[in-house]
Amino acid sequence: MKGTLLVTGGAGYVGSHCCRAFAEAGWRVVVFDNLARGWRDFVRWGELIVGDLRDAEAIRAAVDLVKPDLVAHFAALAYVGESVTDPGLYYANNVGGTLNLLEAMRASGVDRLVFSSTCATYGAPTQIPIDEGHAQAPINPYGRSKLMVEQLLADYSDAYGLNYVSLRYFNAAGADASGLIGERHQPETHVIPLAIQAALNGDDSFHVFGGEFDTRDGTALRDYVHVMDLADAHLRALDYLQAGGSSTAINLGTGVGTTVAEIAAAVERVGGRPLRRIVVEPRAGDPPALVAAAQKARDVLGWEPKHSNIDYIIQTAWRWHGQEFST
Repeated sequence: MKGTLLVTGGAGYVGSHCCRAFAEAGWRVVVFDNLARGWRDFVRWGELIVGDLRDAEAIRAAVDLVKPDLVAHFAALAYVGESVTDPGLYYANNVGGTLNLLEAMRASGVDRLVFSSTCATYGAPTQIPIDEGHAQAPINPYGRSKLMVEQLLADYSDAYGLNYVSLRYFNAAGADASGLIGERHQPETHVIPLAIQAALNGDDSFHVFGGEFDTRDGTALRDYVHVMDLADAHLRALDYLQAGGSSTAINLGTGVGTTVAEIAAAVERVGGRPLRRIVVEPRAGDPPALVAAAQKARDVLGWEPKHSNIDYIIQTAWRWHGQEFST
C-alpha cells in the first residue's frame, strides 16, 4: 500500500474516477461525501464515510478516524448559474467547507493536499492559451469560491507548512472505459452529455449557445480533457507531494481546443445518429475560447494526456450515457 488517502467528494464525477485510479495504484481510499450530489453506487474503490464538510465536527472526526497520509479534495458545488442565484450556498460549501477541512487536517497533523481547482479562476482570458501566470479574475461566484480556496491554501502553506497542489481543470469529459461509472449530473449542464442525450432521444434539445464567436466556425471553443487523464494527473500530484514537492498550481488541459460544432459532428460520427442543433443566444459572460497552456504539467508532473482524443472521449461517454438512457 502507498498509504491512506482521504477523498472528499469521492462520490462525484471526477472524484469517483480518481478513486478508481488511486485504489488501482495501491492507495487505501476512504471517501468523505454527503451524497447530496454524489452517488453511492460510484463509491466502488474504497470505504465511504457519509458526512458534510460544513459540519466541522464531522470532518474532524473523519480525519481523526482515517488518519490519512494525504487528502484529495474534490468536494464542491459547481453550477455556475446556481452560484449566481445562490452565492451564499457556494461560499458556505466551497470555502467554509474547505476551511473546516484544513482545520481538521491541521489538528491531526496532516499536511499534504491535492485540490480540485478550475480554469474558472481565470475568468475571461486576455490571452490564449492560458498559462498559470495569467491573471485570476473570475466572473462568477463559483470561480471566485475556487479562487478563495486557492488563497486559503497559500495562506495555510505560508503559516502552517501545508504542502498542496491545485489542479486547474479545463473541461473534464468522457467516462471510465469499463462503463462502471461516468458523468451523471442532475441537472446536466455539460455540452458532451447534452449532445449525446439529444442524439439518443432523437429530439431537438441540443442548444448551441452562440454561433458568431470569433472562432474557426463561430461556436465556442474549449479544451476537453478525458477524466481518466485527470485521474492520472492526480496520481502524479500525490507522488509529487510524497517526494517532497513544494506547493504549486498547475493547469490540466491538452492545449488543443474543440468547438461545439466539432463536438456535435463527433457525436454524430461516433453514435451513428443525427443530432439536431438549435443555435440560441450566447450565455452572458461566455468567452469565445478557453484553452490551456499545459507545459507546466509536463515539466512538474511528467503528465501527458493519453485519452483525450475527442472521438475517444465521446466513445466512452456514449457507452456510459447509452447505459443510463436504457435503464
